[in-house]
Amino acid sequence: MATVVTFEGKRKTPSLEPLLSLCADDMAQVDREILARMRSPVALIPELANHLVGAGGKRMRPLLTVAAARLCGYTATDDRHIKLATCVEFIHSATLLHDDVVDVSALRRGKPSANAVWGDKASVLVGDFLFTRSFELMVDVGSLDILGVLSRASSTIAEGEVLQLVTQRDISTPEATYLEVIKAKTAKLFAAAAEVGAMVAGRDGPERVALESFGMNLGIAFQLVDDVLDYGGKAAKLGKNIGDDFREGKITLPVVLAFRRGNDGERKFWVKALERGEIGDSDLDHAIGLMTKHRALEDTVSRARHYGAIAKDALALFPGSTMKQALEEAVEFCITRTH
Repeated sequence: MATVVTFEGKRKTPSLEPLLSLCADDMAQVDREILARMRSPVALIPELANHLVGAGGKRMRPLLTVAAARLCGYTATDDRHIKLATCVEFIHSATLLHDDVVDVSALRRGKPSANAVWGDKASVLVGDFLFTRSFELMVDVGSLDILGVLSRASSTIAEGEVLQLVTQRDISTPEATYLEVIKAKTAKLFAAAAEVGAMVAGRDGPERVALESFGMNLGIAFQLVDDVLDYGGKAAKLGKNIGDDFREGKITLPVVLAFRRGNDGERKFWVKALERGEIGDSDLDHAIGLMTKHRALEDTVSRARHYGAIAKDALALFPGSTMKQALEEAVEFCITRTH
């Protein structure tokens, strides 16, 4: 049986609820904007898009945009922050649709993935539709600077995904390259989501820089924990199969650490399983056992705590407020979550 890594301590379990409560009105508007922007006379488009977007998820990235805007004192009565949050969610959703095709994933958010239901071609094309919708939203906001931030983020995400593909099944991948991958494919959108929140609020100086740093380091921590949960989480809560990264030959930090710290026999196992893709029925449990032996999962969570601390330090620029406290708790939630 797979080992379940428990992150909770004796203190109160951190939650996203304070942040969600403070941003509830904004996020309700974001949900309405998402539904409106997914409309199309081609019936398959809203049907497939809603299968993914309507399945929920944490909505962390759009939540960061509206929270950052409010932290920076955004009080305008227009809906530019709502459009930007929707744009961020569409960029994320488009990448998920494409990723599931590349990874041949069968589950997403606890449901059959879109590619498993409608096929690869439809998933890729609807992902393209969501990307184009995101750029329409950027244009509606009317800021070339914001357009620049989000368009650069989109290209960086694509670069990260290609770099991950290049390093797939390459067990010699160093930790620095792994970090380069997750900064690009995950953390860059977190960073852009928070940064444009400051920008739409008219804070184009230190606050913008601080929130970009907050998002980047939060995104790194988030992905590090995600990579741990692929080996130590619970499938029912994760909404995907445990061990997908292992079966797909993805080189994540738990693998890098276990391989680096292992003996010759253990390294041969990783080469056989990941580089050659020769995986037996008990190999996932064996992989988790090696990670446990060499503290690879624990140390990956420790790395996540390090980046989480940097994220919280970035908020020191802002005066004390319930929003700041909620963002700090959101960092702890991302590190201690079990799904």
